[in-house]
Amino acid sequence: MAQVTVVARIIAKPGMEDVVKSTLMGLVPPTRKESGCINYDLHQSTDNKALFLFYENWVSKKALDEHLAMPYLQDFLGRSAEILAEPVEIGLWEMIS
Repeated sequence: MAQVTVVARIIAKPGMEDVVKSTLMGLVPPTRKESGCINYDLHQSTDNKALFLFYENWVSKKALDEHLAMPYLQDFLGRSAEILAEPVEIGLWEMIS
């Protein structure tokens, strides 16, 4: 199976930037321990503190699917409507060069 790259865009509701940042930071340590995780890097926009981006690489789509089923990620997604301005935008990418 081919390695898969994920770019996930997350926008906090106004006034929820710190809550979202803290919540997303809490996802980093357990995710990095997952066997299929190559990297899981969280970024925050320098121009818009409500905008966050995950840049992730997984050994396979299967490993990504296992990550998406993790209870801590499901908990975050379950409460996302409370703290996010819009649903998480997830793009899957395959390296071609």
